[in-house]
Amino acid sequence: MVRLTLDLIAKKSNLKSRKEETTLQYLKKITHINFSAKNIDAIEDLSLCKNLSVLYLYDNCISQITNLNYATNLTHLYLQNNCISCIENLGSLKKLEKLYLGGNYIAVIEGLEGLEGLRELHVESQRLPLGEKLLFDPRTLHSLAKFLSILNISNNNIDDVRDLEILENLNQLIAVDNQLLHVKDLECLLNKLTKLWKMDLNRNPVCLKPKYRDRLILVSKSLGISL
Repeated sequence: MVRLTLDLIAKKSNLKSRKEETTLQYLKKITHINFSAKNIDAIEDLSLCKNLSVLYLYDNCISQITNLNYATNLTHLYLQNNCISCIENLGSLKKLEKLYLGGNYIAVIEGLEGLEGLRELHVESQRLPLGEKLLFDPRTLHSLAKFLSILNISNNNIDDVRDLEILENLNQLIAVDNQLLHVKDLECLLNKLTKLWKMDLNRNPVCLKPKYRDRLILVSKSLGISL
């Protein structure tokens, strides 16, 4: 396995071709780091990368989110398809706009309090134990209520989305391949989410209900529902 370190980042940058720039200068100004699919299993101290705004670490073996508290300018974080079971240590990322955590082992969406810049949250296809479903910490939902606009919760065995009623700014909800069954629950959700214009419910049991789509569109005139 490989640890993401400053030395590793510097080596990848091929600084030999930049004779006029020192390693320290390069690390201080770098804005994008891409170490996807590199067998990374841990993130070490990258505090010199003060201007980092986009970090690609998907398709690795990371089990814990660490050493990102320095990255106060980070806006996009890609951690899909790792081994993460807990959302943690992100509280200082006040500028974070997009967070990608699909394909991990996360059972509860939590630890996102204070991230008032977060606009997109992608937590699809968590590798959960058989019979379990993805849950939401009320504190995190309350914290995201006024800001989150896109939420992807596909393929997580979810059978109830009424907890999401608090997300008043949500305009896109992707909930494909879940266990949503009751039209009435979705009607209640739409009564609360007045800004929602896209809801993807493909391959949910509710799709087999007669005229379910018509009933939901009647509740929200601006809504487009994918069958």
